[in-house]
Amino acid sequence: MIGRNSFNPRKLLHSKWTACHPQRREKHFMVTACHWSDDQLDLLSIELQAVLTGKSRQMHWHELRDTSLWRQGWQ
Repeated sequence: MIGRNSFNPRKLLHSKWTACHPQRREKHFMVTACHWSDDQLDLLSIELQAVLTGKSRQMHWHELRDTSLWRQGWQ
C-alpha cells in the first residue's frame, strides 16, 4: 500500500515539499500557484517551483499525496 500525505487542498499555496527522488539536484519545492475550476470548487493543478534552480512545473495536485514521491516540508 502506498503511503498518503494528508493535507487540505485549499492550503497548498506556498506550502513546501521535498522530492523523494531528486532530479538535477532539485530536491526542495514550493507551491507557487493553484489553478482552480471556474466555480472555484475544484483544484485542477498546481505549479511547483524548485528552490535551487527556480524552474517551475505544472502538475496534478493529487501527485503530492504519494509519500513515495513527495514529503511535506523541507527535509
